[in-house]
Amino acid sequence: MILAPRLTLNDARIVLEGAEAKARQIAVDMDIAVVDDGGHLIAFVRMDNARVTSIDVAINKAFTAACARRATHEYAAVAGPGGPAFGIHTSNQGRFMIVGGGLPIFIKGVIAGGVGCSSGTPEQDREVAQAGIDKLLAALREV
Repeated sequence: MILAPRLTLNDARIVLEGAEAKARQIAVDMDIAVVDDGGHLIAFVRMDNARVTSIDVAINKAFTAACARRATHEYAAVAGPGGPAFGIHTSNQGRFMIVGGGLPIFIKGVIAGGVGCSSGTPEQDREVAQAGIDKLLAALREV
């Protein structure tokens, strides 16, 4: 039996560091959340000027990405009015996000968690989330 990879607190901190660095680079303070494969919060940071209203959004983007095993932006086209998945955003007590900025974290092809970013545009949020994942994957290759 192969055990699924588990995100540690240290792993989550690496994701936060990478995401924060990208957010500073693009000059957009972000709310950044990292969750495990079950969508449970491991770590969160709210940069100084990140939107207070984006705290829950970031956490829920991470939850959606981890639990659905796909990026939140992938739901935008199918979950809008008239789409085949319209209404999915009301599932899971309203936690299901269809706005870009939530990305699943896969390690060796297996889901390990998710990262969610919010306070910028959906594209900026996604870019910052990807930077966090990239930093983690680079760190894991060094081990």
